[in-house]
Amino acid sequence: MARAIMIQGTASNAGKSLLCAGLCRIFRQDGLRAAPFKSQNMALNSAITAAGLEMGRAQAVQAEAAGVEPDVRMNPILLKPTNDTGSQVIVNGIPQGTMPAADYFRYKKTLIPAVMEAYHSLAAEYDVIVIEGAGSPAEINLKQDDIVNMGMARRANAPVLLCGDIDRGGVFASLYGTVKLLEPGEQARIKGLIINKFRGDPEILRPGLVQLEQLAGKPVLGVVPMLDVDIDDEDSLSTRLEGAAGPGRIDVAVIRLPRLSNFTDFNPLERLEDLSVRYVRRPGEWGSPDLVILPGTKNTLGDLRWLRQSGLETLILKHAARGGAVIGICGGYQMLGRTVSDPDGAEEGGTLAGLGLLPVDTVFRSAGEKTRTRVAGRFEVPSGLFAPLAGVPFEGYEIHMGRTGGAAGPLVSFTGQDGAVQTDGAAAGNVWGCYVHGIFDRAECASALAGALLAAKGLVGTAAAEDWGTYAQGQYDKLASGLRAALDMKQIYEILNGRA
Repeated sequence: MARAIMIQGTASNAGKSLLCAGLCRIFRQDGLRAAPFKSQNMALNSAITAAGLEMGRAQAVQAEAAGVEPDVRMNPILLKPTNDTGSQVIVNGIPQGTMPAADYFRYKKTLIPAVMEAYHSLAAEYDVIVIEGAGSPAEINLKQDDIVNMGMARRANAPVLLCGDIDRGGVFASLYGTVKLLEPGEQARIKGLIINKFRGDPEILRPGLVQLEQLAGKPVLGVVPMLDVDIDDEDSLSTRLEGAAGPGRIDVAVIRLPRLSNFTDFNPLERLEDLSVRYVRRPGEWGSPDLVILPGTKNTLGDLRWLRQSGLETLILKHAARGGAVIGICGGYQMLGRTVSDPDGAEEGGTLAGLGLLPVDTVFRSAGEKTRTRVAGRFEVPSGLFAPLAGVPFEGYEIHMGRTGGAAGPLVSFTGQDGAVQTDGAAAGNVWGCYVHGIFDRAECASALAGALLAAKGLVGTAAAEDWGTYAQGQYDKLASGLRAALDMKQIYEILNGRA
């Protein structure tokens, strides 16, 4: 049976996911077979497993860092918010419907057997399970029937390392207050504290660390600096959504939809020196983009209304009318069509006119099977500005409820996990869209897109892309190196082995 260690945090975005990924990599480097686990994840960034099941992207990234295939058992419950009060509930990779928060709070206790079955199944196959908590264990209003923080630690008999984000301020109070809000048995389970995202000389913290250890009665296992690593983010709290555009010659504006999902699709584009990728929320941030991307969303109808009401739709239409490039992925592709219909109320119900930039229509069916598949294929014959993409290979995955069709010829053809050859998407001159997430991960596709955009401006490219998967492996090693330098790994191993 595997040994377990758990990372909990004083708040959301304290860096739990990254610490877990780094520990998974360290254990792999040290010859241990490790697997990540998070019983319940709330995120709009998800991944598709080799079995065609849906799981949180953070655990898929952690599995890659551990050098193992992502497995839905690593994240048995995934909640994908559709609005401020409800989420689609996915159990063992399969959607179970959409629930208001109050209904799910009552329902989740029935999922404990599924959670523990997944955990024990993994524990029987691996040497170490690296468990990630969610939010804070000191959310005292949510402690009843907890299945993701101390409740999970207790069920897995896992020692806990508590991390706090010093970059947001108040880290000493956050760590001390979290410990003291817990019950005595829960406090005893915490074996060490980690200060995360520090900028500067850690020696400046030394007096505070000594006092924190005395007050909380827990050792500080390390001060982790703000590491310069480029790893897929879990969700929309990502700082990359706030960053200013770089110096690239091509300005790429990604619309930051309220229910933005799988924005990791565009991480490979950020690494091309000719492209400057930025996220736009309001007309005042529009600028003069060369390419506008409408990304995925968990609520196409709601975000389409927002796009219209915000004034960004008008700017996109004017941009396209001038010959500017526009791309839509998944929900963004649906928005680019003529209509989006939801007769069964799968999202919000009703029918909305789309942007009308592609001759396609989308229909949601609440009883319809959700498409979940990895794909590998190539572009067909895009016309106009995107003609250089013709024949370019790609790999990715599809996750969507709607069905889109029209008179336009397909943008891409691919083979899904069932082995069948399928077509998808549409193109019209300077506009194209499709359902494939991760379509830019392969170097050929990212380079071809950059080349097409440069050629449209009469420019020549200067650098080639690298496959995202290859690049990510180097980043996992860089993360592990940073954590080894910052953390007391000898003491962490003693905690893992029950000797501390």
